[in-house]
Amino acid sequence: MTSGLTSNQALQSTDLEDSTKAGAASWVNSIVLPRGLKWLDSDYFGVGVESVKSLPAQTNLSRWIPFLILHLLALPAFFMPVSPLAIGVCIFLYSIRMFAITAFFHRYFAHKCFKTSRLAQFIFAFWGGLAVQRGALWWAAHHRHHHKNSDKVGDVHSPVMRGFIWSHIGWITADCNMPTRYELIPDLTRYPELVFLNRFDWIPAAVLIITLYASGCLLQTYCPALHTSGLELLLWGFFVSTVVLFHCVCSINSLSHIFGNQRYETDDDSKNNFLLALITFGEGWHNNHHRYQSAARQGFYWWEVDLTYYVLKLFSLTGIIWQLRPVPDEAYTKSQDRKV
Repeated sequence: MTSGLTSNQALQSTDLEDSTKAGAASWVNSIVLPRGLKWLDSDYFGVGVESVKSLPAQTNLSRWIPFLILHLLALPAFFMPVSPLAIGVCIFLYSIRMFAITAFFHRYFAHKCFKTSRLAQFIFAFWGGLAVQRGALWWAAHHRHHHKNSDKVGDVHSPVMRGFIWSHIGWITADCNMPTRYELIPDLTRYPELVFLNRFDWIPAAVLIITLYASGCLLQTYCPALHTSGLELLLWGFFVSTVVLFHCVCSINSLSHIFGNQRYETDDDSKNNFLLALITFGEGWHNNHHRYQSAARQGFYWWEVDLTYYVLKLFSLTGIIWQLRPVPDEAYTKSQDRKV
């Protein structure tokens, strides 16, 4: 085939591109929850979506409550004995969820840096949902809006325009930023299963919570030598891991526009930061990314560690994904380096 795809990939690509032409206006929009359960639907706003979008960009103190609860529930983990297994689960879940945010929510859903099948696309959306950072479509839409207005008045989380606290967490507590901007992601809203996961973005988190607690209880009963329990795995595997994950991801919105250096001249304050690149599996090469947004690789040189890209490369060898968009030649041939 002239495209260079295998026959299986070609069929998958056709399925992804041509299916569900009717888009989200199919079965997913027919789901209407009872009045007492409408809060479980992330697309439900009592006063109307457009009214909420038009509200001023200012914090709503009630929206700080979930973040406060999340942090408070993580604290007991540090005041009780901890098993090596719990620490391992914490690190493992941080790692696979960080990868999901960087590889899938960011590089796939927001930037389409590679192609995949429709089934894999759904799995990626669910996988990323385990990070408890809302749905893939909400995430992608806001990120595309950020790139369009980076460090300008319209940027939803610019530390240059609104300060560190706002860019790190404050913007997520503003009512106007809660609706998903479906108009910015028409390529994704064509798939009702993605819209379903976006509307009910609590499902992956609920599955993770139940799995951790049940696994811990089973291990406590049948493998007591591991010295763990359902509560311990829940505290370390979900609450501690999620809090650390949240702040590391948000550091790209905040710190990577403040600390680091700029290799490329861009119309924003995006920076490359080695430390942030390590803890976020490659996202810290933020200036590289803002200059060449569609590249699947964000660490352009061998010394710019980009763990996400390395794993994506392995995925491409298996046929799970394909057509990883390369770093443009001009990124290396043009004299764009500058000292800061």
